[in-house]
Amino acid sequence: MTAKELRQKFISFFLGKGHKEIPSASLIPENDPSTLFISAGMHPLVPYLLGEPHPLGKRLCSVQKCLRTVDIDNVGDGFHHTFFEMLGNWSLGDYWKEEMIFLSFEFLTRVLDIPSEKLSVTCFIGDDDAPRDDETALLWEKAGIPKERIYFLDKKDNWWGPAGKTGPCGPDSEMFFDTGREKCASECQPGCSCGKYIEIWNDVFMQYNKNAQGKYEPLKQKNIDTGMGVERTTAVTSGFMDDDYQTELFWPAIEEIEKLSQKDYEKEANKKSMRIIVDHLRTAVFVLADGVIPSNTEQGYILRRLTRRAVRFGKRLGIEGQFTGRVAETVIKTMGDVYPEIVLAKDKILTELSLEEDRFLKTLQNGLKQFNDFVDKNKILTGKDAFFLYETYGFPLELTVEMAKEKRLTVDENEFNKALLEHQEKSRLGAEKKFAGGLADHSEASARYHTATHLLHQALREVLGEEVHQSGSNITVERLRFDFSYSQKPIDEQIKRVEVLVNQKIKENLAVTMEIMSLEEAKKQKTLAFFEQKYGEQVKVYRIGNYSKEVCGGPHVSSTGEIGEIKIIKEESCGAGKRRIYAKIINDKLPISN
Repeated sequence: MTAKELRQKFISFFLGKGHKEIPSASLIPENDPSTLFISAGMHPLVPYLLGEPHPLGKRLCSVQKCLRTVDIDNVGDGFHHTFFEMLGNWSLGDYWKEEMIFLSFEFLTRVLDIPSEKLSVTCFIGDDDAPRDDETALLWEKAGIPKERIYFLDKKDNWWGPAGKTGPCGPDSEMFFDTGREKCASECQPGCSCGKYIEIWNDVFMQYNKNAQGKYEPLKQKNIDTGMGVERTTAVTSGFMDDDYQTELFWPAIEEIEKLSQKDYEKEANKKSMRIIVDHLRTAVFVLADGVIPSNTEQGYILRRLTRRAVRFGKRLGIEGQFTGRVAETVIKTMGDVYPEIVLAKDKILTELSLEEDRFLKTLQNGLKQFNDFVDKNKILTGKDAFFLYETYGFPLELTVEMAKEKRLTVDENEFNKALLEHQEKSRLGAEKKFAGGLADHSEASARYHTATHLLHQALREVLGEEVHQSGSNITVERLRFDFSYSQKPIDEQIKRVEVLVNQKIKENLAVTMEIMSLEEAKKQKTLAFFEQKYGEQVKVYRIGNYSKEVCGGPHVSSTGEIGEIKIIKEESCGAGKRRIYAKIINDKLPISN
């Protein structure tokens, strides 16, 4: 089965079960400072999982672009990826376990034609926080999975969330495909890493909220949240049990690398490098299309790391000159029909990749100079030296060892690995810190800032002209950041006028109202809507008095007087033709006009 067929079958199945399709959100989270990228299909739905009504109702489904870098060191095997597509369906306080389990069994066995004897499932074994999930196990038996293929595992395997220290979470049930291999040991079962069992779907029963004290409280609204990876399921249903890269999603790019390197993918020595190049440049294409450029911070740093890692492995394969653009063009051709945004951004993608590749090739030369300096000065090459070359210049250990060998030196690989582990641990802690507040904040402060962005947007259009439109935003409980299109630097007087206008509308205490309508109707009413690819057929339109009218899904106050006084603290460039404003609430209350 092709990926295209899988996507169509999944969405058609759930549309037939009363769900509404929502479009894929950008990889860059909107108004969520807790994470760099969208990493799961449920991520854009957090407000609705917490109880806010969704404009399309209580049954939803989607194909969502996702990006995870947690497993970057595992990329190179047959099934780990940084960018991937996640099929998902949701019940927002509607159906519960029984209906979801029967839907899962029906889709797998009747739509994907997977023989039921090839399926095994796992359920939550229970602990001090939540009981053993016998209900789910009995429902699987009722659906058609015999008791001997139902396993119970602990929280590490069969519990989802919360994404941070607090938030929605619950037990899950995972579905596995049996490849037919022999068991690696008598205790081999789903969850074992030997390759006999391949996870293809996960049903999360989101029924608890973990509070700040670490207690698990029942959620007022129980939700279903599922996830099925397009790449993995396409591979399984196509017969490529060990290698996602042989599916049509990756194979054209693999063939392009074979041409560039004059090497054969089938040779085991070449597979890892080719897989890393394809995976990382595929990810880079989508990140660039969503407006990120390589840099040393945040999303730009991840993009730079992935691109440079791809270049490193290209040189390891012996590819001469620049090549990232050639691979990127193949990715765009392969996936552009599903994600037209990568076609529209093609010129930008190729330009940025070329610039970054050129920068890194120069960095590689500097790394070679540093290597020679280490050797000439100390006559040895320590593991710490090797790690410095790896971290600073992107030198793989294998390259450093090979160069050292040519100079009749050895590298202390144990010392290198120790430094690498310390580095990875710091990175892991840093990633966990990013998630410390959960996936998104929906507090009163967040709602005030969110509403303020609408006032700021309209004020900018009044002062600078209608060429201004929002291109991004990021909100915390301490400040707002607002990105907008504008071709030149505004003068100080213009920024001051914007601030005065925003505070005037706050003083007027304008009512904030919401109405659900079709996107077409919203546009007829001249509603601001600059992210059309992210909207479904029904949208929420927020009106602030007669001043502002905008399509939005975030939390809002009920009247502008609740916001308080806004102070613009910084205005700067954030890319070609784009400006960025930072603002803070400096006074919780303003005198309200009569």
